[in-house]
Amino acid sequence: MVKAWKGWKVSNVNDRELILDTISSQVATCKLCSLGITRTNPVPGVGSYNTSVMFVGEGPGAKEDEQGLPFVGAAGQLLDKLLNFIGLNRQEVFITNIVKCRPPGNRTPHDEEVEACKPYLFAQIAALSPKVIVTLGSPSTQTMLGKSIAISVAHGRLQQRDGIKYMPMYHPAAYLHKRDPALLEAMKNDFKELHKIIEQIK
Repeated sequence: MVKAWKGWKVSNVNDRELILDTISSQVATCKLCSLGITRTNPVPGVGSYNTSVMFVGEGPGAKEDEQGLPFVGAAGQLLDKLLNFIGLNRQEVFITNIVKCRPPGNRTPHDEEVEACKPYLFAQIAALSPKVIVTLGSPSTQTMLGKSIAISVAHGRLQQRDGIKYMPMYHPAAYLHKRDPALLEAMKNDFKELHKIIEQIK
């Protein structure tokens, strides 16, 4: 496993590509938790290797498990629309999850599964050196910020940890579950805030 991620100074996109491809290869053979046994395909992440924006969700769903790509189901389609809403597409950002294999029945990842997958996630962050990480949903937000906080409280409020800016947001699946127009409006407003942040860090 890629362990020497602390203190990395990745100077160019070729280095990033090599490291991220190595991480993907290691995820493909990982059996550190039971998810590596029950999955169909690993889902390490996808997107630009030269981006300042990273999205971190909870875990792959059925479509993601089938295709080996993150956010390709209904939640991914909504994420694409929200990205387009602020003039972005998924090829311009990097998208991954806190766990790289699908939890059975799309349940919330167990703590031991998150811990087993953290080195992969942190290595990806170290390689990409994103200026802002968007955490989608409570599990991702709590994992990345290292504290228990409700997404209803945290969303849209920029936070900083270890020199990285974090923007917690509702997971797209939250709207698909409730179909609440007010929730969709809140998500759009959070993406507007993200757009402002991206403009500031260019």
